[in-house]
Amino acid sequence: MEMTSAQRLILSNQYYLMSQLDPENEEKYSRLQNIVERGYELQMRELDKNFGYLSESECKSIIDIMEMFHAVQESYKMLDSEVRNHIDFRRLTFLGFDISTESQYVHYVRFLVFSEGAYPSFDKTHQFNAQMPMLDKYLKMLKVWHNCPRQYHLCDNEIKQIVNA
Repeated sequence: MEMTSAQRLILSNQYYLMSQLDPENEEKYSRLQNIVERGYELQMRELDKNFGYLSESECKSIIDIMEMFHAVQESYKMLDSEVRNHIDFRRLTFLGFDISTESQYVHYVRFLVFSEGAYPSFDKTHQFNAQMPMLDKYLKMLKVWHNCPRQYHLCDNEIKQIVNA
């Protein structure tokens, strides 16, 4: 992370203030202040490790994936109970993404659901950590969903095709 001396001074002062305002985390903030003041490049990477970036197209893709799951779940509810018995509802649950390899997506989903209040019907039990990479699977499912003529009124065969993609 490249910073000017002025930026380092400002950040150092912020860490000093945080250490005074939050005594429980004083040691952490003092350490970070020391890293910034001394300019330890290797450790300075820690300062922005939680900063992420998702492009507009990535955000739209995540929303599209979540919208697909919403449409599939709502379509499932509109099916006759006899037809619903042939579909495992658990397969229609939006699991989220893998926190280890797709963390930016997990954080964006959590932002949408918990901060923005989007998709309140989604199961939040596992905090949208699927614990396995899911993006490729979801993109295959999206292709099938986009080819359905009535995306929000899916029949049982279309639902099965989507989840089996």
